[in-house]
Amino acid sequence: MRSKTALSVAGMLAPSVLAVTVLAQSQTIRIRAAAVVDGAGKVTRNATVVVQGSKITAIESGGSGAATYNLGQLTVMPGMIDVHAHVGWHFDKDGRYAARPGSPAQEMLYSAENAYTTLMAGFTTIQSPGQANDIELRDAIARGILPGPRILTSIRQLNERSGTPDEIRQKVRQLKIDGADVVKIFASASIRDGGKQTMTDAQLQAACGEANAQGLRTMVHAHSPESIKASVNAACQQIEHGVFANDEVLKLMAEKEVYFDPNVGVVLQNYLRNKTKYLGIGNYNEEGFAYMEKGLPINAVMIKKAVATPNLKMVLGTDAVAGAHGHNADELVERVRQGGQKPMDAIVSATSLSAKSLRLDKTIGTLAPGYEADLIAVDGDPTTDITAVTRVAFVMKSGKIYKNVDK
Repeated sequence: MRSKTALSVAGMLAPSVLAVTVLAQSQTIRIRAAAVVDGAGKVTRNATVVVQGSKITAIESGGSGAATYNLGQLTVMPGMIDVHAHVGWHFDKDGRYAARPGSPAQEMLYSAENAYTTLMAGFTTIQSPGQANDIELRDAIARGILPGPRILTSIRQLNERSGTPDEIRQKVRQLKIDGADVVKIFASASIRDGGKQTMTDAQLQAACGEANAQGLRTMVHAHSPESIKASVNAACQQIEHGVFANDEVLKLMAEKEVYFDPNVGVVLQNYLRNKTKYLGIGNYNEEGFAYMEKGLPINAVMIKKAVATPNLKMVLGTDAVAGAHGHNADELVERVRQGGQKPMDAIVSATSLSAKSLRLDKTIGTLAPGYEADLIAVDGDPTTDITAVTRVAFVMKSGKIYKNVDK
C-alpha cells in the first residue's frame, strides 16, 4: 500500500523497543491519503501533504502527481497533543507502581520507554507535570537522540506546603531559572481524598500572579468548585480534572477564557483496571479506590455539562500514569461517547486548541504551510468514527517518520 518504507524497527509495536532507525529527510516528501483533517475544523478529501525538511510546505487537493507515501484510505491529521501526561510514572520489575524512584538510569529508561509508547500512539507533543528527569528526557528527544514526543515539563509542583505567598513567589522564580515550561499547582486534594481545596486563596494568587509576571503558564489540579473558582480568580490559566465542577465554575472558566482539561476517559479507568498494582501504596487504599469508582458517574455528568457550556475551551489531557501510556487517545473516544462532544470538536481539542494552550499554536497542532510536519494517519474517518484515533498506522514528527505500518 505504501510506495516506500520509511523505517525499520524490530518489534516496532512493542513498547520496550527504544531504537528507531529514521530515514534522513532532506528531500521533498509527498504523503497522500483519502482525507486530510487539518486540526482547525477543515477536511480535504483525496489530498497530499507536502513536506520539506521539518516543515509542511503545501496541502494539495486531488490525486495528481507522484506520492512518496500513498496511505490509501487512511486519514491524515495533526499529531495529537496530551497536555497532562506523567511520562515518568511506571510499574517496577514486579509489576507494582514504582512510588519510590529507582536508580537514575532506571528512571530515565522507563521514562524513555513511556515516551516511545506515547509517540507510537500518535501523540507528538505532551506536557508532563513533572519530575526532575523530565528536563534531560525533553532535551534528549529535542536533540534527536531518543524517539519520543516533544515534551514540556513543570519539573516539580507547588502545593499548600510550599510556604508563604512570598516563599511561593520565590519558588516560581526558581522554576523559571531551572527551565520549567509550566508551573503545576495543587489547589485541591486528590479525588482519593475527597478533592477539597487545600491551598489558600493567597497562596494561589501568589503562585499564578508570579508565574504570569515571569511569563510562565500555569496548570492547576482542582476538583472542587471552590478550588476551581479560587484558581480562576487568581488568574491561573488552566484547570485540571474538575470532577466536581458545576455550572457556575464551568461558565466562569468560559467567561475568563481559562482552559479546562477534564480527564474522563483514561486516568480513573486505568487506576481501577490496575488496582492490584497500586493498592497499598500511599493513599491507594480501598477508600481511595471507592472514591475513584464513585468518580466515574460523576465525571460522566460533568463532561456532559462541560461540552454543553458555550465557549468553554476544553483541551485534551489524560493524566496518564503507570499503565496508561499509549492509551491516551481513549480520552477522545470517551469525551464523544460520554459527553456527546462532536468528533471534529474533540479532534480540534487534541490538536490546534491544545497547541494554543501551550502557546505553540503558530508551530504545531495544525496542518498548514509553515507548520512543523507533525502528522499521523489513522485507520478510518475520525470525523465520523472517533475510535479511529486509537488506530494509528503512521507517525511523522518534525518531518521524520517513526511509524509506518502496512495493513
